[in-house]
Amino acid sequence: MAIASPRTAFLAPLTGASTSTDGLAVPRDFGARHGEGLHLGLSLGGGGIFFVAWQVTYLHEMAKRGIDLSGAQRIVGTSAGSMTAAVLQNDAIGRFDKQLAVMARIPALVARLAPASEFSPSQQRALDLFGAATDASPETLRGIGGAALAAAAPAPSVMERNAGLVILSRKWHSPALHITCVDTYTAERCVITRDSDIPIARAVAASSAIPGVFSPQPIGDRRCMDGGVSGSGTHLDLFAGAERVVILSLIDGSPTEVGGMTQAPGAFHAEIAELRASGSELFLRSPESMDIARLMDPKAVPEAIAMARRQAAADADALREFIA
Repeated sequence: MAIASPRTAFLAPLTGASTSTDGLAVPRDFGARHGEGLHLGLSLGGGGIFFVAWQVTYLHEMAKRGIDLSGAQRIVGTSAGSMTAAVLQNDAIGRFDKQLAVMARIPALVARLAPASEFSPSQQRALDLFGAATDASPETLRGIGGAALAAAAPAPSVMERNAGLVILSRKWHSPALHITCVDTYTAERCVITRDSDIPIARAVAASSAIPGVFSPQPIGDRRCMDGGVSGSGTHLDLFAGAERVVILSLIDGSPTEVGGMTQAPGAFHAEIAELRASGSELFLRSPESMDIARLMDPKAVPEAIAMARRQAAADADALREFIA
């Protein structure tokens, strides 16, 4: 079931939502109802190479069953999810899925995204600050941003080049695509779209720039890091007021979830509750299991693929009914 209807043609841009002169900074605010007027939104959260493989496989398996989410009126990609979102809007999910499926060896495209096996002290410092953070105050985010800028990580151009090879496109094909990242100096959440005049590979590289692992990216006059360094891995406020939202998240929103990586304990559970309170209906799926220590391990990709195939087969009827 491809999502193609008169409703699909309507897009609700974040016009007037930015608080910065460059139009990139958009404060997190469910009260702004950024999703008002949208029939369907798709949020693709972060979770490393493992979750890229899971998301791509899940979406491709759904598309094979006639459930094509590429027509969602707003697609928000964060961190690893920004890569999946860019591939989806480029109609390249099938091609990328074939790359992932060649498991006789580690897929070349996926292996390009794997970080070094060992980190320098400056890299480890930034990564540790990010991992231990249980709040997203400006002070906390600036501290992480400063450490990310000081880390001896590979040059920004390396990640941008590799991201371009992965997403199989140099163009923004869809105005529905929104990619999140965070300004290392101001701690502002930035939302990059086709109208931002930023190369799509650079936007994806910025959203995926895990502090200490990959260097912050030049986004206009800013230096931006991973969109998950913000207290949210899904940025559900960008859908507030939408009729229906499909959320592919690494975590399931349990109220008992622990804090870390700038999220307070139970933060995602609260985020889901706020989106529901805005009037949106939700379809939330997460991997049935995951090992946080292996999220960036290419050897975990086969497990992610098998898991996503099982879950997509089980979910197909429910998702088809949800988006109808």
